[in-house]
Amino acid sequence: MATSDSIEANHRYVKNVIQKSKNLSDWYTQVVLKAELADYFADLKGFHVIRPYGYSIWEKIQSILDKKIKATGHENAYFPLLIPEELLIKEADHIAGFSPKVAWVSHGGKKELKARLAIRPTSETIVCTLFSKWVQSWRDLPILINQWCNVIRWEKETRFFLRSKEFLWQEGHTLHCKEEEAEEETLRMLEIYRDFIENDLAISVIIGKKTDRGRFAGAIRTYTVETMMPNGRSLQLGTSHNLGQNFTKKEAFNITYLAKDGKERFPWQTSWGVSTRLIGGIVMLHGDDSGLILPPKIAPIQVIIIPHGRDKYSEVVIDTVHHIVQSLADNHGFRVKVDWRKKYRAGWKFCEWELKGVPIRIEIGPKEVEQKELLVVRRDTGEKIIVPISEIDDQINLILQKIQKNLLRRSKNFRISHTNRVKSLEQLTDVIDNQNGFIIAFWCGDSKCEDDIRERTGLTSRCISIEPSIEIGSCVCCNKTGNYELTLGKVY
Repeated sequence: MATSDSIEANHRYVKNVIQKSKNLSDWYTQVVLKAELADYFADLKGFHVIRPYGYSIWEKIQSILDKKIKATGHENAYFPLLIPEELLIKEADHIAGFSPKVAWVSHGGKKELKARLAIRPTSETIVCTLFSKWVQSWRDLPILINQWCNVIRWEKETRFFLRSKEFLWQEGHTLHCKEEEAEEETLRMLEIYRDFIENDLAISVIIGKKTDRGRFAGAIRTYTVETMMPNGRSLQLGTSHNLGQNFTKKEAFNITYLAKDGKERFPWQTSWGVSTRLIGGIVMLHGDDSGLILPPKIAPIQVIIIPHGRDKYSEVVIDTVHHIVQSLADNHGFRVKVDWRKKYRAGWKFCEWELKGVPIRIEIGPKEVEQKELLVVRRDTGEKIIVPISEIDDQINLILQKIQKNLLRRSKNFRISHTNRVKSLEQLTDVIDNQNGFIIAFWCGDSKCEDDIRERTGLTSRCISIEPSIEIGSCVCCNKTGNYELTLGKVY
């Protein structure tokens, strides 16, 4: 049984979160720990434990996105965690890009292995080995595979969800007869990511093509989904790659098929993925000084019901709560939880569930039962709404929709208000000195100019606009014809 002192200590624990505006980094870490999303694993630096509440968010993300992926004809599969070194080095650009972050297995039990095994940083090479076995004819194409798994990349600096040595993700791998089919697949998955992140996670994004400097190791084109964090820095939330024939060609994995014209050809390949980094984006973008604010569509608990009253709950309160739960959860499918704990005061519970970001709180006691009205509180705005018990189903549905739309609107407004267009390096420098965020500028396409911009400003190229510009401008660096609209920013 908790003592009054321990309860008050826990109350301070729930309340004691640093202000988000004062120190975003410390705020983020405190919220992740206090909301019980994840924890450190002290004996293995850079590896993190995802706790049940954090993992339940990932399960909601996985469930929704998996349906969207399967709706486009993809099937789930699973490939081995370990990759023989001889396979990993077959595609030269690929291994060059990943080698600094590859973790290796050199022993099996007490026996030293003849050749090292890489712990997958990504699965293109091992997938291609199987594709070369499965594909003989044009009739075998397209192959549309998705995998939910973990990967390891030996990062130097780590942070919960945003960057860790081990993370969870999905990675899609496809093969196609024609180049245009592969490009269509790459852009289709990019759009699925954009739609999911905006409409389910309520995060406003920009999409575009990476420059050659930012292209995935082994790809001919990489497309990206980027968003803006509260400090104006860019966070990459997903990528989709057109790998061309770099992995399928003879000197790599020699994947061939007999075409309709009887000739042997190399297929065209794509890969694409998002990870648990999405959770980090949700936490950092939507949260406030009281903790998490979860978008209703992916919140493990959409409605928390907190009964209150002196001493024991009265029978009429208990009966009313059961009636509401049956109506909301059983009849309408809302994710509802009742906090029956008697050792904590109602105020403590309010703070805890605010910290955990539950979209709606319902308060119910003898007075509410008598008046046949409930006090409903929105997590995103703090607005308190009196709702007749008879209308609770429709009102909860309406409020959840409003919260989802409001979070996306806030994200979009912030991104737009912190995006500037510039026409010169001087103007670019002036914007940097006064405001963080995205900067859009014309660029000639020369990597030397891209490097010069980075060296002089500290900004990196986030993406090139996919849509052709209706304006004509000069390169922000060299004043030659600006062939591309380039979005620049500081990366998180």
